Amino acid sequence: MKKNVLVLFCAMLTSGFLSAQERGIPVYKDYLTDNLYLLHPSMAGTSSRNEVRLTARQMWFDVDNAPSLQTASINGRLNENIGLGSILYNDSNGRFSQQGAYFTFAYHLMFSRSTAYLNQLSFGVNVGVIQEKLDETDIDLINNPDPIIAGVEQQDNFFNVDVGVSYNYMDFFAHFTAKNIIPQDRQIFTEVFETDNQRQFIASTGYTFSIPGNERLDLQPSLLLQYKDATEETNLDMNAKVYYELDNGRIWGGLSYRRSFDGAEFTASGTDQVDSQKLQTISPFVGYDFGDFLFAYTYTNQINSVVLTNSGFHQITLGFRFGESRARPKCNCPAYN
Repeated sequence: MKKNVLVLFCAMLTSGFLSAQERGIPVYKDYLTDNLYLLHPSMAGTSSRNEVRLTARQMWFDVDNAPSLQTASINGRLNENIGLGSILYNDSNGRFSQQGAYFTFAYHLMFSRSTAYLNQLSFGVNVGVIQEKLDETDIDLINNPDPIIAGVEQQDNFFNVDVGVSYNYMDFFAHFTAKNIIPQDRQIFTEVFETDNQRQFIASTGYTFSIPGNERLDLQPSLLLQYKDATEETNLDMNAKVYYELDNGRIWGGLSYRRSFDGAEFTASGTDQVDSQKLQTISPFVGYDFGDFLFAYTYTNQINSVVLTNSGFHQITLGFRFGESRARPKCNCPAYN
């Protein structure tokens, strides 16, 4: 029995889905559903109009108290150079939960002579205020005494800062973001269990290709690399996204494959053999833009041999654009147009 529990724990740990143990918004597939600002603060105010995005993500419908995440964000351009934004989120995982708010300032430098041609370098800063909770109120301390368990709902508050830079040149884009750059001691757990280093580094790049002979169809391959400083974990996303212009909107979709460079070792039940498993997930997604509105759905499935459940993870994204439209660049650059 203990070995089975260890296997499940290792599978969850390897998969990176203990999201609430991270500070800030977990890195899932939101950026692929027209929500780059949620990941890169330098993208605040880049679109030709102001944007509102709502997301809801639920993991493992057949598991009680499974991880879930909800976000609400807004961003827009204040003037020619300044972008502003804000993000609210709620991230829960069993007894542990986080609620937070980020406020964003971005500065955009346009190098081209005309706004019709995109050649822009952008800088962004997030300042986040986060509250963490650990609910121990229903733990039986009489029959299971433990000096580390207080039997109450523990809380801790802290702030942190993310910084990012983006470069967009016509159909090409590249982004880099450093998250949680200020070391913070989290008192909700003892120092035995956690480091004060929550830094993460995220780099992404891609290019949007026009399909010869079909003016309505575009293809966008992209990569995203994520590195966690304290644990030295590295994940790579390989993505392919297709856009198709309709008479009354635009439909798009694609496929994302995530692979970890690091593995967790475990001992299979009934054997002494030590095995290792690395994170592998595959995520199909689809979206539809119609007028000022956006709807998107993402499904993620872990394709490792040892998993907690095969029910997968579901995410819905809703979007709305408003405000006066700025000049739209003449390029295949959906994040701007």
